[in-house]
Amino acid sequence: MIQKRFSELTTTELYAVLKLRTDVFYVEQKVDESELDDRDREPSTEHFWLADGPRVIAYLRVLEDAEPEHLDAARVIGRVVVSAEHRGQGHAQVLLARVVEQFGGEAMLLHAQSYTAGLYAKFGFEPFGPEFSEAGILHTTMYRAGIR
Repeated sequence: MIQKRFSELTTTELYAVLKLRTDVFYVEQKVDESELDDRDREPSTEHFWLADGPRVIAYLRVLEDAEPEHLDAARVIGRVVVSAEHRGQGHAQVLLARVVEQFGGEAMLLHAQSYTAGLYAKFGFEPFGPEFSEAGILHTTMYRAGIR
């Protein structure tokens, strides 16, 4: 498990992260929205990933919103992605467990692709609001209260 902020990433690590995200979101899922949204570079953004040698096989990021979208959820999990050949092996769960361990005292929010909502429910996230389409894919907003 690797965790870094943008300023700590090497160019090789950044390339590997962006390659995985592009391969899955842009090539496989045909998302036509920009993958680079400048949130990666924010000083408070934490990048988490699992690697097989130099290759990133699973990734997510945790943002910090100054003005929460819902209730007190200032932490936002996003860009959760696992390479096609490594899916179904628990890699996303490993990343989520680490995030919940580190930030579990704080409320968190995420926009899950709806078919993956069960994964997040295992970590205490609850759906709220209507499903919505983002880049042509159904999503569900999910909230997890902070546990103090």
